Amino acid sequence: MVRLKMPEGEAIEHPLVSRSLESAQRKVEQRNFDIRKQLLEYDDVANAQRKVIYQQRNELLDSADIAETITAMRQGQIHDTFRIYIPAESVEEQWDVSGLETALAAELQLKVPVAEWIKTEPQLGDDDMLKRLLDAGDAAYAEKIARVDAAAWAGFERNVMLQSLDTHWREHLSALDHLRQGIHLRGYAQKNPKQEYKREAFELFEGLLQTVRSEVSKLLMTVEVRSEEQIEEVEAPPQLENVQYHHADYDEALGAAAAPRPAQPVERHTPKVGRNDPCPCGSGKKYKHCHGKLN
Repeated sequence: MVRLKMPEGEAIEHPLVSRSLESAQRKVEQRNFDIRKQLLEYDDVANAQRKVIYQQRNELLDSADIAETITAMRQGQIHDTFRIYIPAESVEEQWDVSGLETALAAELQLKVPVAEWIKTEPQLGDDDMLKRLLDAGDAAYAEKIARVDAAAWAGFERNVMLQSLDTHWREHLSALDHLRQGIHLRGYAQKNPKQEYKREAFELFEGLLQTVRSEVSKLLMTVEVRSEEQIEEVEAPPQLENVQYHHADYDEALGAAAAPRPAQPVERHTPKVGRNDPCPCGSGKKYKHCHGKLN
């Protein structure tokens, strides 16, 4: 019950005013509850993705060898690249074999004669071709790591994976925050903002995983592995050739000979003519009005 003061200063109670204020307060509380509920639903999407990333990150930290994970990522990258240029259930006329060879060589340094395979084996199908590429990728990677210490390479793989995962996860969180700020505009297109947010957040998360897989696979396949002898050859200073060594007095004498000579005074071979003297040319004019004027 609300107590009102009359002009004379007397207080009275008004039941209609009290019910109106209570109703307005309930509406405000309901609105705040709906806002908090929507925020929690948006946070649930990010939390679900966070659990997946943290679980994978903890597995990386606890595992001493992630060779199986790296192999699966590399084979997945080769598979996706292969299907870009040779789509599934397509005919040979639709294949871009030269583009496939160029992409594999540029992205993974995997040089395979796919065109030669097709030429020598006309019955070779795309699935068999894909299997050969996967085997070629495994063989090239095995040859690379055979030249280094296995434990050191396993640590390198884990560090590359963690760095890529952390970097792109931070970028993904920023993308989710940006998406949330403008998701309410979907309502103008007669779409449910929460459903659109879940759909687009899932697409961003899939893109995150694909980016990590592609980046890690390309880096590990293209990194150059060198032996200690090769490193020493690169770091050793080059041997100088055709170098002549001279004594200190020789360098001083050479420097003195190369030094510029001081300027010599100008010698006159004719007597000096004053400006008011007759000009030597015989014109009868004063020197300053004749040849002296030019000087």
